[in-house]
Amino acid sequence: MEKKNRRIALIPAYMPSDNLAGLAQELKEQGCSVVVVDDGSGSEYTHVFEKCTESSVVLVHKYNKGKGAALKTGLHFISKTFEPPYTVVTLDADGQHSVKDALRVSEEAENHPAALVLGCRSFKGTDVKVPRKSLLGNKITKTVFKLSSGLNVSDTQTGLRAFSDRQIQWMCSIGGERYEYEMNVLMECAGEDTEIREIPIETIYIDNNSSSHFRPVGDSARIYKEIIKFSASSLICFALDYLLFCLFSILTGQLVVSNISARVFSAAANFELNRRVVFGSKKSAGKSAAQYFALAVFILVCNTLLLKLLVTVTPIGRYAAKLITETAMFVLSWTVQKTVIFRRKEEISE
Repeated sequence: MEKKNRRIALIPAYMPSDNLAGLAQELKEQGCSVVVVDDGSGSEYTHVFEKCTESSVVLVHKYNKGKGAALKTGLHFISKTFEPPYTVVTLDADGQHSVKDALRVSEEAENHPAALVLGCRSFKGTDVKVPRKSLLGNKITKTVFKLSSGLNVSDTQTGLRAFSDRQIQWMCSIGGERYEYEMNVLMECAGEDTEIREIPIETIYIDNNSSSHFRPVGDSARIYKEIIKFSASSLICFALDYLLFCLFSILTGQLVVSNISARVFSAAANFELNRRVVFGSKKSAGKSAAQYFALAVFILVCNTLLLKLLVTVTPIGRYAAKLITETAMFVLSWTVQKTVIFRRKEEISE
């Protein structure tokens, strides 16, 4: 074991510019131990990482595994090499994070060791020209994260993050090998009620962010895949529920009976889809089912009351009211299933 070091900088790097060595050197001069992970950049970039060895430890992936995998490789190394207590700060290799801001974020994490500290860029009121894809990407992920977690984080895509050594094992257990990993970390923080603290940082984009290896379509799909699968499952079961509601309503003419009957069938289908496909839960089906159907009963009560209220008080009609009601219940159902019923951390502890 090396002697403890209060601050350790971790930089995952894929095909970086020559500026990476300068960043590592500056961090070292500011008292940080530096760990750089070459995520399969190839022989063309050997000279960059050789220069980094003058100021940092360089770990190498033989082939590109993704940013999440590179971060986990670095975290595993840090946990086995350094003696607690210490603080880890992660930085992107593309020069978007200043050393000054890295130190500020680290200091905040030292003062709040139970929290995840984010260095958050301001996308408004700045003279920096923010690339359109970066601005749009952050708006989308910010909105999706708020809808699915209930938390408002101003910069969900920031790679400048700091946390204490006590969180490393937990962070290594979080799923995701590429860009989706950082979003998964935020989702797990929301599920575990881990405090997320924000520190304003300088907004920096070098050469219109041309060095970024983020793929708008492929990597966005990875980031949102769980939410997309949940939405698809909900849409399928909503269609089933809606068709059955219409059928039972025509046959019986009873609003409440039709709604409850349709929900029983669609809830059973939704449970199996979410357990097997969306969340891939390994918890016992009985335990999950008990929690799920308790949630289903609660949502059914809310669903029925809201539906009846809309039909009674507004002129929109029962079928339009049904659409509005189902939309309102979506976020509640996602949040409880993600953070309680199919919660990953419970699976790991079991």
